[in-house]
Amino acid sequence: MTEVSDDLYEELKEDCRKYYPLHMPGHKRRISPAEGFPVEIDTTEVEGTDNLHNAEGILKAAMERTAALYGAAHTWYLVNGSTVGNLAAIRAAAPHGSEVIVARNCHKSVYHAIELGGLRAHYLVPDTDAAFGIYGSVPPEKVREQLVKHPDSRAVILTSPTYEGVVSDIASIAEICHAAGVPLIVDEAHGAHLGLPCAEKYGFPKGAVMGGADLVIQSAHKVLPSFTQTAWLHQNGSLVRPDEVERQLEIFETTSPSYPMLVSLDFCTTLMREHGDERMAGWQRMLEDFDTAAAGLHNLRTLCHGSDRTGKGGTGAHPSFFAHDPGKIVVNAAGAGMTGRELADVLREKYAFETEMSCGMNMLAMTSSADDPAQIARFAKALLEIDAACEKPALRTEAAILPPPGWAAFTIAEALERPSGMVPEERAAGRVLAEYIWAYPPGVPLGAPGEIVTPELLHTIRMLLESGTRVYHRGSGYPAGAIDKQDFRCVS
Repeated sequence: MTEVSDDLYEELKEDCRKYYPLHMPGHKRRISPAEGFPVEIDTTEVEGTDNLHNAEGILKAAMERTAALYGAAHTWYLVNGSTVGNLAAIRAAAPHGSEVIVARNCHKSVYHAIELGGLRAHYLVPDTDAAFGIYGSVPPEKVREQLVKHPDSRAVILTSPTYEGVVSDIASIAEICHAAGVPLIVDEAHGAHLGLPCAEKYGFPKGAVMGGADLVIQSAHKVLPSFTQTAWLHQNGSLVRPDEVERQLEIFETTSPSYPMLVSLDFCTTLMREHGDERMAGWQRMLEDFDTAAAGLHNLRTLCHGSDRTGKGGTGAHPSFFAHDPGKIVVNAAGAGMTGRELADVLREKYAFETEMSCGMNMLAMTSSADDPAQIARFAKALLEIDAACEKPALRTEAAILPPPGWAAFTIAEALERPSGMVPEERAAGRVLAEYIWAYPPGVPLGAPGEIVTPELLHTIRMLLESGTRVYHRGSGYPAGAIDKQDFRCVS
């Protein structure tokens, strides 16, 4: 096991050993739910352990170590995931009732920030990659056009990389935003590894902090060795006040942060600072070996290293991609006569692999530097066996393609505050949604409150449901996955 000097852990352990706790938490570091739980450092904000929302001691030092690693002016530790970072960042940048420019494929937490702030959203709709039916990168020119069209916008918000690993040209977009005096907020929840100084050296795209984004939110737990729910928020530039970011974090984030989570973030920082090169190099080798093996596929298609690897000696272009994170293995199963859900089921039941996500014809496998290379090799072998055994005809692929947003009759907040009722699917077209509709994961809304229900939206929902993709919406009396009937909550 790699040895890491973990300053925060040692400081907390020393403080907790020295004093008997006449304070929270109630287990008093004497009762553990199971062997191995770190109750010995599960403490609260007392003298010596600092305060996450007014850090002046050991937590301030830990966050400064992470900021130095990423080259950020400020870094805040988050224990409510990237969700709380998105909420705080957007609220800090965009006053209540203002306008924002938002990539349509943002996570639902971004939409919730828009809802809570009463914001008016102007959408950036990336082009769709025809081969896999997923959104491509946000084109810089579309950002420029929207800023010209909506000059009162207070922030530009986008996701990079996407769930499937598609990266946008953050440096060019940041330059355009800054020329207009507007901050760029990047939900980089799936890209904490991209901001590491050594990432580019090992074939990974440049991260949003280095690209010049003003506020960058990263889920350390998604791709780095940190506990679930841990994340951090980085800031650069002066377009958003740090004290306002801190004020919003006080509103949205718990006042009782988990110290084991905070230790996990500091450990992750130290590990990648001291051993980042060797870990990223090993990850690169593992992915290259997988890519070589995937070249033997004939029916399944994998999105590897930015290429559509068909297994027939050629690579198809993805003109809508600026870059792609090779750590995300997207497999399209349509050529094998399977949906993404069916492929995921086979991998789980026959090969004991639990994959991250299935949507339409695609299945997503997430990798990290902590993966066992032997298991990734076994995963490639499993795909080859499934591919060789394929006897079904190919399926159509439109199920994975997301619909364009309907025209917004109201803001999200306005639509949710208006009287509403349930409308049967056959009468929903042309009505105004009063609820979110999304496939989760990835949690990107197919339709948002205030938008007109379009035939394209209804068609996409039915196709996704028929492919086994779980589609969620509030207010329906029917379970996710029911394809015989769908009702939608619409504005009365």
